[in-house]
Amino acid sequence: MNTRSLALLAAAGATTIYGLNHTVAKVVMPDHVGSFGFIFIRTAGATILFWLLSLVLPREKIEVKDYLRLFLAALMGMCINMLSFFKGLELSTPVNSGIFATTNPIIILLLSYLFLSEKIGTRKFLGISLGFTGAIMLVLYGSVNSTNAPNVFLGNIFFMINSIFFSAFIVVIKPLSEKYSTVSLMKWLFLIGFTLTFPITLEEFSEVKWNKLPFDIIWRIAFVVFGTTFSTYLLNLYALRNLQASTVGAFAYAQPIIAISYAVYTGNDQLDEVKAIACLIIMFGVYLVSKKPNFKKKKRAT
Repeated sequence: MNTRSLALLAAAGATTIYGLNHTVAKVVMPDHVGSFGFIFIRTAGATILFWLLSLVLPREKIEVKDYLRLFLAALMGMCINMLSFFKGLELSTPVNSGIFATTNPIIILLLSYLFLSEKIGTRKFLGISLGFTGAIMLVLYGSVNSTNAPNVFLGNIFFMINSIFFSAFIVVIKPLSEKYSTVSLMKWLFLIGFTLTFPITLEEFSEVKWNKLPFDIIWRIAFVVFGTTFSTYLLNLYALRNLQASTVGAFAYAQPIIAISYAVYTGNDQLDEVKAIACLIIMFGVYLVSKKPNFKKKKRAT
């Protein structure tokens, strides 16, 4: 299996975990752990895991000129991105969170075009357009009825903020991901992220009644820390080292498919014709965006 195939599998694996996370994390909040308290656990856990992993790997020094970019990436990806997503998930629904994730590739494509000089070909443009069309179908149809969501409108605003800053994070971290190892970046990004979010998240974290948490909540918290945070960032940065930023972001189109499927399996949602058609459109859009361009020129007839 070549490097590109492995990178595509890594991006797909990260997307699958993200898709499951919409429902897994939603059950925890706000009755057991507040959204900001959850971020304290997530960033603290990831910081510990990445620093422990770095101890058994070759030491790598970050150049002084890269400190500002590293700080901006942490601010966008480990601070604003995470806080807005979990707050949105607390207020809105898992299906809506998965749907809004499909806006990431559109934002990433524009930012990549402006700052990374990535080309926008016809096929990629068509794929993104199809994916966005499927997402709009789900937004218009899937947000009609909402349960266990105290403020869907405000939650969806937080989801949009999340999409914007996650997309910016992908673009900002791209040059660093090609220069430094994944673990070296992650240990510093999460340490900075934990430091930045600490004043905001400490209060809700201190309110968690650990001795009263049932096992169903504990495994969900562990899934978010080890799966959604630790594993997905390793997978995403590996993919980012070997694929264009817009291609990695395009896998977010699959999130509503996974989120809805898992919600249906767990009895939290229903799948009907409209959602099924929208999901197929999104899948085809992902295929068009992620397919490697063919640069072979046709032979001229003689």
